[in-house]
Amino acid sequence: MIGRIRGLLAEVEQDHCLIDCAGVGYVVACGARTLQRLPAPGDEATLHVEHVWNAESGPRLYGFLTRDERRAFTTLTGIQGVGPKAALSVLDVLPPGDLAGAVAREDKAAVARANGVGPKLALRIVTELKGKPLGEVSFTPSAPGMHAEAVVPVPSVTGEAVSALLGLGVAEINARRAVDQALIRLGEEAELSAVIRAALQELGR
Repeated sequence: MIGRIRGLLAEVEQDHCLIDCAGVGYVVACGARTLQRLPAPGDEATLHVEHVWNAESGPRLYGFLTRDERRAFTTLTGIQGVGPKAALSVLDVLPPGDLAGAVAREDKAAVARANGVGPKLALRIVTELKGKPLGEVSFTPSAPGMHAEAVVPVPSVTGEAVSALLGLGVAEINARRAVDQALIRLGEEAELSAVIRAALQELGR
């Protein structure tokens, strides 16, 4: 079972990328948000991977820049009627934190914005995610007649670092990409100040 891949980013296509690991090229299916946040081809990339087996197409790798995105993907694909493609579509329009908010608000319309997800499937997703952990966010069922509440922890280092870069005038997509690369270099347990410094280095500042 493959859980993570690190190597040189060789190619980026519409729905996947190719990562060269010691001469072996791994084709990894990714959502649009992930592909947009990858480094430039030729640079090193690290993806958290979910290895999925399909009876028709065989094994396939799905890649994510964070563990939370991968956990959200596996939670979504555990819902009846939600395949890998639909799960990627949901995460393209609603990253884990935003998906948590949509479930807490019972906002079926937000989930239905995902390509290939109709109103009925959106309702099923919102209903079945209640009470389930989704990365760093979990949902707690509330009393009858009341909305579910999302229990959100202290903001992550990633979120705070991105916010700091946004405050310096960095575009969001560039800020997220720089922070992701900084965390790859330093590890996900790195302190906020170190992540910000490394991200600024990635941006050439």
